[in-house]
Amino acid sequence: MTDLLYTEKDLVTSLKNYITAEENKLKQVKQWAEKLDVLSAIAMQDPEGFLGNPVNAFKLMKRLNTEWGDLESLVLKDTKEGFISNLTLQRQHFPTDEDQTGAAKALLRLQDTYRLDTNTISTGDLPGVTHKSPMTVEDCFELGKIAYSEVDYYHTELWMEQALKQLDEGEESTVDKVTVLDYLSYAIYQQGDLGRALELTKRLLMLDPEHQRANGNLKYFEFQLINQRKEGKERRKRLTSDASKKKKRFREPVPERKMYEMLCRGEGIKLTPRRQRRLFCRYFDNHGHPKYLLSPVKQEDEWDRPYIVRYHDIISHGEIEKVKELAKPRLRRATISNPITGVLETAPYRISKSAWLTAYEHPMIDQINQRIEDLTGLEMDTAEELQVANYGVGGQYEPHFDFGRKDEPDAFKELGTGNRIATWLFYMSDVAAGGATVFPDVGAAVWPKKGTAVFWYNLFPSGEGDYSTRHAACPVLVGNKWVSNKWIHERGQEFRRPCGLNETA
Repeated sequence: MTDLLYTEKDLVTSLKNYITAEENKLKQVKQWAEKLDVLSAIAMQDPEGFLGNPVNAFKLMKRLNTEWGDLESLVLKDTKEGFISNLTLQRQHFPTDEDQTGAAKALLRLQDTYRLDTNTISTGDLPGVTHKSPMTVEDCFELGKIAYSEVDYYHTELWMEQALKQLDEGEESTVDKVTVLDYLSYAIYQQGDLGRALELTKRLLMLDPEHQRANGNLKYFEFQLINQRKEGKERRKRLTSDASKKKKRFREPVPERKMYEMLCRGEGIKLTPRRQRRLFCRYFDNHGHPKYLLSPVKQEDEWDRPYIVRYHDIISHGEIEKVKELAKPRLRRATISNPITGVLETAPYRISKSAWLTAYEHPMIDQINQRIEDLTGLEMDTAEELQVANYGVGGQYEPHFDFGRKDEPDAFKELGTGNRIATWLFYMSDVAAGGATVFPDVGAAVWPKKGTAVFWYNLFPSGEGDYSTRHAACPVLVGNKWVSNKWIHERGQEFRRPCGLNETA
């Protein structure tokens, strides 16, 4: 998307050049018109006397025969050619309708996850933002329209209401209140609030009494509202009766989606003070590894069950920039492994771009892989290549397992290296807001910090999957999130991490 900013900058320069050329042309035409206006005024006072001067007669012939032709050529001169050709050339890089819809969905996703009201987003007052950008009526209306086309009436209502609010406050716009009210009343009707839909329809008809659809809706809403009130009385009686018979004995568990969003906001973290006291920081040399004996790394316990550790200052700024430089040209929409076929494919719940870097591409990648092996004690020859991922605004990866479950026997069959035994995750950027890695089943949240890495085992020593490692990458609210990860597989770990005798040990 940074490339698109440069594309737009180039187009603005081209447009300004076109405007300058048009202004110069108009300036010349204006000077010509003013000169002739003065001359004509003098000549018309005494036409015969004026033409009695042979010089004036000659100049009139010259003007009409030659100079007016030159003026015609000037007026017809095409100054837009450069701008249009540049626009045509750059258009191949423009976003598509799908891209625009994706960006709108990202905004709506952020709104839901971080519980942002429409006014906060519209005014650009987001946490961690350095470049505020308020939304116009047209922006709010377009967002509502995209939600409407996706049959998302909840967000249609929110954004059409915001557009209406800004219009009521006096903001000038090409979008009128009638159009906004038409969308808004229908979205509210679709959500079952007939009374409010009727009220908005009446307001629309006050502005445009001849509005055909609104007149039809008025009669329909009034009829439906009468029926709804009759049914409502009977339903309330039944509900009162049922409620007295059924009393909840147990509190229902929090749905995973709700827990995921809570953790993304920094809420619902389940680490008690007692468990917190068992988490420590230490200098780590992996049991006297020669490389780290004299210069151990900083290791911090992030969570106890599952055991998640963070390594601080484990990848340098120079290494991060090199990894990003190698990855950027090949970044593509990230894929997931189909649980049934094992084939890689895109999915709406994973919104990011990724690239794979092999050890032989650059010595630095080989060094990074070796560092992971030295610190984990696990074999890297059977691990997957280093995956680099970039999450833009709204980028996320909803709750998932890294390992293949028993109902996915072919998950990593093509690799022939067994299941994913462990995950190593580098954080290669700080994130202004959002972007945490969360574990909904255990109520854990790990926040991005540039230069650090987190590590956890996906499988117990027995080879059974640890279902508490189900995790997610929260949407990036503000900023840009770069990560790289190494998925380590079972083959080659037989003597490095011996099999346990118990399923969960």
